[in-house]
Amino acid sequence: LLVAKKGREKEVFDVCDKWDLAHAVVGRVTDTGKLVVKSGGETVAELPIAPLTGDAPAYDRPRRRPAWQDEVQKLGEVPQPRNLMAALKQVLASPTVASKEWVYRQYDHMVRIGTAIRPGQGDAAVVRFTGQRDGGVAVSVGCNSRWCYLDPRLGAAHAVAETARNVSCVGGEPLAVTDCLNFGNPERPEIMWQFEQACLGIAEACAALQTPVVSGNVSLYNETEGKAVIPTPMIGMVGLMDDCAKNAGSCFMAAGDRVAVVGGLGQGHLGGSEYLKTVHGKVAGVPPPLDFARERAVQKAVRDCVRAGLLKSAHDCSDGGLAVTLAEMCFGRDLGCRVALKSQLRPDALLFGEDASRIVVSFAPADREAVEAICKAAGAPLEDIGQVGGPTLIVEGVLEARIAELRESWSSAIPKLVGEGIHKAALEGVP
Repeated sequence: LLVAKKGREKEVFDVCDKWDLAHAVVGRVTDTGKLVVKSGGETVAELPIAPLTGDAPAYDRPRRRPAWQDEVQKLGEVPQPRNLMAALKQVLASPTVASKEWVYRQYDHMVRIGTAIRPGQGDAAVVRFTGQRDGGVAVSVGCNSRWCYLDPRLGAAHAVAETARNVSCVGGEPLAVTDCLNFGNPERPEIMWQFEQACLGIAEACAALQTPVVSGNVSLYNETEGKAVIPTPMIGMVGLMDDCAKNAGSCFMAAGDRVAVVGGLGQGHLGGSEYLKTVHGKVAGVPPPLDFARERAVQKAVRDCVRAGLLKSAHDCSDGGLAVTLAEMCFGRDLGCRVALKSQLRPDALLFGEDASRIVVSFAPADREAVEAICKAAGAPLEDIGQVGGPTLIVEGVLEARIAELRESWSSAIPKLVGEGIHKAALEGVP
């Protein structure tokens, strides 16, 4: 259903005819403030608009911050692991981080041959518009439900920011959001509080990033034996690709390329991190702070670099921190890297901290000055940390691990969870 400008209806019909779409004029806009529906010349419905829009009843249930909220936000002491490589392998094998190939290999992602970036190749999918060589869309979906459990408002804002960041990593301009808000029983004031806070966080982030919510749905009463799911406001972000060929994948492409972080190394924020949950068995603390001005700057810098053809790869730093981001970038072509992270942070916080607004990029050495200039113009800090090459991920003075060994942990985790036989059948199409 759409509203055409008066006098330009034929242009709309011509577009519909081009694509063999049926069309018809079904009504006109009036200033009566009423919705009037007619059938066979008779009025069958006449409704005032106000009670259905601005004057509609508000769903305003009692809300109360949970009594346990303060307690779970206390991070407490986090012991340092004895073996950082073992910790990295453990985080890579967690279902949140591990390869999702077992899932996406079972679905046809090449319908009509319009997919420019396929599952597993980039931070967002890129699909060409039907019948066009250049234009298309970038799409990303995500939500860190642990962060929403610890701080529903901040966690939901992060979900919007991260999906927009994913779209920017492939060169897309984030445009709009659809959401799926999954919560427990809203008749319980604590659940209604979580729901309200998440909605406020989404609204705040969407306003800051200029990505309105254009559709979505709500799923409530998700409980078993009185225990609710943790708040999970899933965000789907769509962005515009002017030229789908001008994109960046998420893996290193060539030995000798430089590796850099746009947005800085961070402060080693471990609250609510995948590392904290997987290695230490804790879901505690608060999510990292989110600076929208910095987020916009980082996204613009990377987006502009991708569109200028300067980046070989771009991968946002999220679950698992810098260590996981670097490892995942190595997996695509089995290309390692050697980096030096100049920081006073303790090693595990440096590797696994999940500070916001960071993207790891790679580029040819000859393009370094151009990349630096774009980042400076956008107001985004850029830190050159190393070089692509070799069979090993090396963080100088901190960690050294062979890519093949890390990849095994990452790629085999979900098949092991669902069963090797099921995994093999899914990939081979065996009933």
